[in-house]
Amino acid sequence: MAEVTYKDLGETLLVRMFGDSPKLRILDLFMDNPYFDFSKSEVIRELGMSKQTFYKYFEDLVELGVVKVSRKIGRATLYRINKEHPLVKKLDEIINEVSLQIAEKEAEKMKKAIPAT
Repeated sequence: MAEVTYKDLGETLLVRMFGDSPKLRILDLFMDNPYFDFSKSEVIRELGMSKQTFYKYFEDLVELGVVKVSRKIGRATLYRINKEHPLVKKLDEIINEVSLQIAEKEAEKMKKAIPAT
């Protein structure tokens, strides 16, 4: 089996907020790498997902337009997140807002932890 290229940095905010379903994990990989395109086999390898599970959920994302064909290289079709899709835009907004709230809470904790001089 080929080496995984995109290092798993743990649970992402998207998965943490909405759960660890196969469809969400596929979406999460694309959203975490918006400037990259992937073949189906790369996504399967990166996620450590069975082909059967992948194909069960991936076609929904393509049909809905959340993931789109970016280019073809030989017989391989590559896919990328559709940054113009309303759902993707809204998820980005939600993730950014929640990230900001988490950062603000952490900053408050740091202020309380540092004694005033």
